Amino acid sequence: MQFDGVLFFPVTAYAADGSVDAALTAEHVASRLPHAPGGVFPACGTGEFHALSASEVGEVVKATVDVVNGAVPVVAGAGGPLGHTIECAKRAADAGADALLVLPPYLVAGPMSGTVAYVEALLAASDLPVIVYHRGSAHLNEDAATRLAQNPRVIGFKDGVGDLGVAQQLVRAVAATGRDDMAFFNGLPTAELTQQAYRAIGVPLYSSAAFAMAPLVAKAFYEAYVSGDDARRIEILDAFYLPLVRLRDETPGFAVSLVKAGVRLDGLAVGGVRPPLVDPSERQIDELKRILAVGADLVGATV
Repeated sequence: MQFDGVLFFPVTAYAADGSVDAALTAEHVASRLPHAPGGVFPACGTGEFHALSASEVGEVVKATVDVVNGAVPVVAGAGGPLGHTIECAKRAADAGADALLVLPPYLVAGPMSGTVAYVEALLAASDLPVIVYHRGSAHLNEDAATRLAQNPRVIGFKDGVGDLGVAQQLVRAVAATGRDDMAFFNGLPTAELTQQAYRAIGVPLYSSAAFAMAPLVAKAFYEAYVSGDDARRIEILDAFYLPLVRLRDETPGFAVSLVKAGVRLDGLAVGGVRPPLVDPSERQIDELKRILAVGADLVGATV
């Protein structure tokens, strides 16, 4: 499975009564397709997987698959309690997803063998290929990466820990198995800040939550990154991403909440976030508007 372009993590739209709005979610995804994402990852972190039921995951993935219509891979979220993970995987497969992003279990942390067994249990219950998320309670080591890489349906690893030394060990452990088809992702919040370092250790792909709310800025950054235009990359980093991260760091959960607010500011009424996340204050919305305006100016767009 090839991912060529910015990896798009859409938000999940909610109706006025708080239920999932599949049609509006599809509209959100469709509005970003002209900007050539390399893959779409519905019902994952930015899409509030933590707050969705398995049936809602199925709704979101189905809406996404229908509108993407095979143009790029669709990778659905699956995680949490093992039964929930398997149910999400079944719903995603029924909806036509191409693969799964395996988020970690919640509340409990087992030994490394248990983490591997968790992924293997999902693989046994679903025919879909998986990308394993190295994050939270699902920390991996070289032995775990080596064992998982022996299964051809494990097609990637996504790092959300941020320890470059460990990430390098995982990359080299997989390389030692002879697998040269594995996709490695930087999955840190606002990954644009760290991607240059990740590329240096053999992790060329990254999640872009910003693509959901500012696709032209995210695409301009990606193009500068892949072309080696460091001056342009740093210009966008300094003017847009660093202020965005300072605002993000004011409140826990804003890696999702700010993105959803940005989508609303772009004219799509996708609703707020579900608890325990909170929406930005009026002051924070004003600052987000300013940052988005700066980004638009950088790429010659209008807001």
